[in-house]
Amino acid sequence: MSNLFDGYEDHFNADVRLIILRALSEETDGRLNSTMLIRVLESFAVNRTREYVHTQLRWLEKQAQAVMIKQVGTILVAELTQQGEDHLSRRTIIEGVGIPSRRKA
Repeated sequence: MSNLFDGYEDHFNADVRLIILRALSEETDGRLNSTMLIRVLESFAVNRTREYVHTQLRWLEKQAQAVMIKQVGTILVAELTQQGEDHLSRRTIIEGVGIPSRRKA
């Protein structure tokens, strides 16, 4: 018998990654630092540590090539890449990132 929570962490992380990409896309320059991303995630009732957010950003950079990261002291600055933009517009789908809903015109 399968556990009710099987796969929950994977789905949760995929949703968090999608929230991060959407937040970056809403910025004029496509960039946010990890402290600001923590605040964005908190507005979606995602209360996680800085290390958790850094782990998700590193995953988006290394596994998905959806962001580029620059470290400034203890903060990470993430910038949306073309691959990340393509995912948000549904031109490509990145496995491990939530699938964006269709935007209404």
